[in-house]
Amino acid sequence: MGVNSFSIPRQIFYGENALSELGNLKGKKAAIVTGGHSMKKFGFLDKAVELLKNASIESIIIDGVEPNPSVNTVLSGAKKMEEFNPDWIVAIGGGSALDAAKVMWCFYEHPSLKFEDIIAVGSMPALRNKAKFIAIPSTSGTASEITAFSVITDPENHIKYPLVSGEMVPDIAILDPEIPSKMPAHITANTGMDVMCHALEALVSIARTNLTEPYAVRAIELVKENLPVAYAEPNNLKARENMHEASCLAGMAFTNASLGLVHSLAHKIGGEFGVTHGLANAILLPYVIAYNKQFTDRYTYIEALLGVEDIAEVVRELNKSMNIPTCFKDCKEVDFNEAKFKEVIDRMSKNAFGDPCTLTNPGDPCVADVKMIYTAAYYGTDIVKR
Repeated sequence: MGVNSFSIPRQIFYGENALSELGNLKGKKAAIVTGGHSMKKFGFLDKAVELLKNASIESIIIDGVEPNPSVNTVLSGAKKMEEFNPDWIVAIGGGSALDAAKVMWCFYEHPSLKFEDIIAVGSMPALRNKAKFIAIPSTSGTASEITAFSVITDPENHIKYPLVSGEMVPDIAILDPEIPSKMPAHITANTGMDVMCHALEALVSIARTNLTEPYAVRAIELVKENLPVAYAEPNNLKARENMHEASCLAGMAFTNASLGLVHSLAHKIGGEFGVTHGLANAILLPYVIAYNKQFTDRYTYIEALLGVEDIAEVVRELNKSMNIPTCFKDCKEVDFNEAKFKEVIDRMSKNAFGDPCTLTNPGDPCVADVKMIYTAAYYGTDIVKR
């Protein structure tokens, strides 16, 4: 057995009014990175600026981070940071804003680097020479506020690069339940099922340890009990708080135990059809559980803890309660044209098999298994056991 490591932010502030902790920072300048308009629209951006001002910290706003942040967005944000010279970087918004800010931070600290210099796992140089990093998520889903991951897109070559470095784990995560309470219902559903997926995949990962398991288990319990409430009652701050914490716990589990086939398949079908990540995960999860059950007893373990007969059925019921379709063919979000599906399935299966997340899935999946799971999840048919 080799040496394991476990990385999480140095401090996590959570609960109602957690955002107010910005007013207790010590520093001179902060660069606030955000996405579109929602953080501005709901007043959270102005509140962040005001809190920093109360702490005698001058700030600038770097906004307009797109849903799939590009290399150019990251480089241009880093340039603005260089001109302003902040000692804090504050990312507020969805996973995209947090991911982009992490990599802006790297290029701000190391302006001579090129993007290709940081693609290889662990190739990012030491950060915190100029600034520290605070992450404030607006969705209870990606857990980017906890993780060593960032996904940046090269739009010219149509490639998404998952960047991995322990340097990018934020110094401080702030989990304020009022911020995700503004999410539309379908985003609450999709991001919430992403949390369930993170937790279940970390639970059965072949890289799981005694340190990762308790976080995965508690996240599963919290999602099962709180996601339907957060979906039906958007302003129920207790349910929002529990979902925010579930996302954080699942993030702690998967950033240290990795993921599995659900994410491998979701990454590639998302690239081919444009289906959002959380929705793809939600549809795929019951099919991958049915496939994985032949190789691991960890699902039986969580079923006993939860007092349920079939965790895949729990996932299907959650999906149904939030109008998530049972298969891709019935998905209304994008056009899952059958002719195109047949045309791309071989390439998509090969690419999904090659995804890094496949490495920590139970059993020994092959390309044919991946194709079989895609086919079942497209048509809504049963998984063929080995």
